Amino acid sequence: MYITITPQKLTSTYAQSVADFVDYLEKENEGLEQNDMEHFFNQYGDEISTEQVVKDINENTAKLKKVEPKFYSITVNPSKYELSRLQNSSQDLKLYTRALMEDYVTSFNRELNGKPISIDDIKYFAKIEHQRTFKGTDRQIIENQPFATKILQLKQDMRKVQRGELEDNSSKIKSKIAKLEKEAPHQQNGKRIVQGMKKDGNQSHIHIIVSRKDASNSVSLSPGSKYKASEVMMNGKLVKRGFDRDGFFLKAEKTFDSTFGYKRNYAESYQSKKDYIKNPKLYFSTLLGLPKSERALAFKILAKSGIHIPSIPTNKVQLALKVINRLKRGADIAIKSGSIDI
Repeated sequence: MYITITPQKLTSTYAQSVADFVDYLEKENEGLEQNDMEHFFNQYGDEISTEQVVKDINENTAKLKKVEPKFYSITVNPSKYELSRLQNSSQDLKLYTRALMEDYVTSFNRELNGKPISIDDIKYFAKIEHQRTFKGTDRQIIENQPFATKILQLKQDMRKVQRGELEDNSSKIKSKIAKLEKEAPHQQNGKRIVQGMKKDGNQSHIHIIVSRKDASNSVSLSPGSKYKASEVMMNGKLVKRGFDRDGFFLKAEKTFDSTFGYKRNYAESYQSKKDYIKNPKLYFSTLLGLPKSERALAFKILAKSGIHIPSIPTNKVQLALKVINRLKRGADIAIKSGSIDI
């Protein structure tokens, strides 16, 4: 499970309104029949119009400064292993989203009118998407880049040949390009993976837009708060503040597991990412101490994250020494599985 929470981008691309972001999330519906489209939804309604989403978010910004985000974007990316547990990606992920947002509100250390924040106190809209494209930050693109650079140079040479600026050796250039296309380490359906190419397989994920202000448009609720749980005097009153990020991520996993009967492997758990950062010795000892079948799956999961796993020696100490450097190379990718981007 890879979850990120990011504030509204206050730039020329994403200005004060949520409209541009909503339009971006509508891109997958282009060219589809009405019955095939994915619509916005929230805790209580389906097929919410984009106009309603924009109106409700834009009008729920009382007393927020121009430099303050008006909304946050939560992106929930289940792994292929998690997605394999779903019977119907759209309906199951809607069910999960509504349960997840219950976890979200209980992660705030805040009270409204003397009561803990409830799902009725927030304003959010969510949308399921089923496609993903390769981005420049993806491992496949990065590792294919040296080949892409050489291919680009050869194509430039080909254009020079066509303009008469180079001697005509076009057949040789074409042969080199074809060779590089095949030698690129990451291929999909027999083609070199390039930026913008759609990813194969089940790519279903969730986008959630949640207003910075509560549903009454009077209280600011920021999941980007640097405070986990504290109290502060405001206008002569003791006010609770903070958002428990760790608690939210842990609840998100537990809710998914209990909802869909998913048995989570240690390597894909948020706890493992915390162990790696805070206590690497515990992380590796736990990983190596897993039952044989679970350990094999853990290594498979890590390998899919871009971490090369060597053949497994019989001696566990030898294994740890061999594996540790390879694991560290891909640690950023693995840790991302439980990250919050604020």
